[in-house]
This record gives sequence, structure tokens and C-alpha cells, in this order.
Amino acid sequence: MTAYLSGFSTGAGLIIAIGAQNAFVLTNGVKKNHHFKIALICAAFDVFFIMLGVAGVGSLVASNQYLLKTAAYGGAAFLFIYGFRSLMSAFKEQSLRTGEASDTNVRRLILATLAVTLLNPHMYLDTVVLLGSISAQYQDKYLFGLGASTASVMWFFLLVGFSAMMSKIFARPIVWRMLDVFVALTMWTVAVHLII
Repeated sequence: MTAYLSGFSTGAGLIIAIGAQNAFVLTNGVKKNHHFKIALICAAFDVFFIMLGVAGVGSLVASNQYLLKTAAYGGAAFLFIYGFRSLMSAFKEQSLRTGEASDTNVRRLILATLAVTLLNPHMYLDTVVLLGSISAQYQDKYLFGLGASTASVMWFFLLVGFSAMMSKIFARPIVWRMLDVFVALTMWTVAVHLII
């Protein structure tokens, strides 16, 4: 159980930090915009990459500078555009209509979820490289990976569940603007870090 609990706490510490992916999940959770599908996609990729890292792929990814740079610049470009769209949205006179999904195009939403997940090098560093290398310290490294995976799944579903409950608060235009600005600043901060 030591490996499992250590994996859970380490995974939670890395995943819970507010970044581009969490801001995206939070926004769509508040909108109730296919939020459980988004949580499922994010959690599934986290589990997949955590287990890849535990299996030893982390050292391969860490040694490929070309792969990391390509992902960093591609991810930064996507995050700058997404942040700009969020900022423009903050200047529109709008509020959330409680209980209504703002985007019924599931395909476009899934593509955006995949982009904010797979174009983010921090996700690979956290799941594949960091958790993968830490797991090597444990005799049963797969239990460590299972603990980290549990933390990820719990976090994404708790995040969308909590944010959906907050949707009535976001029916006020000023609160919705604050969320849009917060998302824009978060996306741009992560993008700058990727470029640096």
C-alpha cells in the first residue's frame, strides 16, 4: 500500500495544480458542456501516459529534445490562440444560461480537449517523465502508477462535478467575465513557460 499511497499523493500534487488543461475542464464544467466526456478523455490520457512512464518510456521521451521542442512550440501556439479567444469572450455581454450546453458540436469539443491535453508538454513531463522516474524507486512500481492514476481520475471528475454545481453563480455576466479572463491568463502563462 505504500507504493499506491505514494503514487496517489504524488499524482495529486502534480495534477491538481491549475494549468491549461484544468482551466479548460473547469470552463466546460461550469457550462455543463459535455463535461463528463471531457473529464473521461483527460483522465484516460493521464492514466495511459502514467502507465507508459511507469513502464519505462519516460527516459526515452526525456532524451528526445526534438520531440519536446516540437510539442512545446505547437502547444504554446494553441494556448495563445485559446487564451485570446477567452479574452475576447470576456468583452462580450454574456452570461451562462444555467443547464444549457454552450457548444453542441461534440466533435469540435473533443478535438479541443485532445489539443489542450496532447499539445501540452507539461502533461508528458508530469505523467511520463516525473511519475515514471519516481515509480522506479518502488519495488511494485505499477502500484505506484495505479495510485497516481486513481488521483487523476478522481480529480477530473471532482473538478467537472464541482464546477457544474457552480453554474448558477456564473449566470451573472461579471462572474463569467472573470472566469474568461482567468482562463486567458492561465493559458498565456503556460504558453510563455513552454516557450522559455
